[in-house]
Amino acid sequence: MPITDPLKKRIAWEALLNYKICRKCGSKNPINAVRCRRCKSKNLRKKHTKLARR
Repeated sequence: MPITDPLKKRIAWEALLNYKICRKCGSKNPINAVRCRRCKSKNLRKKHTKLARR
């Protein structure tokens, strides 16, 4: 069942897709992180939010 309410959609997007991933250990980090919380690496990327078309 799709979410139609824009406020609820925004809350769900921030909770599920708005974070960074460490390229070294793969842990989830907050979007404003500079270093990984687990291994202290600075090699972070944003979570991919768009699906690749094949």
